[in-house]
Amino acid sequence: MSEEIVFAKVTEVLGRTSSRGGVAQVKVQFVNNKDRSLVRNTIGPIRTDDVIVLMESEREARRLK
Repeated sequence: MSEEIVFAKVTEVLGRTSSRGGVAQVKVQFVNNKDRSLVRNTIGPIRTDDVIVLMESEREARRLK
């Protein structure tokens, strides 16, 4: 099973959730395709301009309320 690894740059931290704020919802822009962006949930410390690796790049997270 071959999965494509995609690099994405964090453009905005939208908010934090979970009981201790350990999960951050971020907006990312693909490094190889500047026209495409997604909202994803990430675990751990993260800030704007970080580059993350997406093992699955089709799914988008629901917005926090």
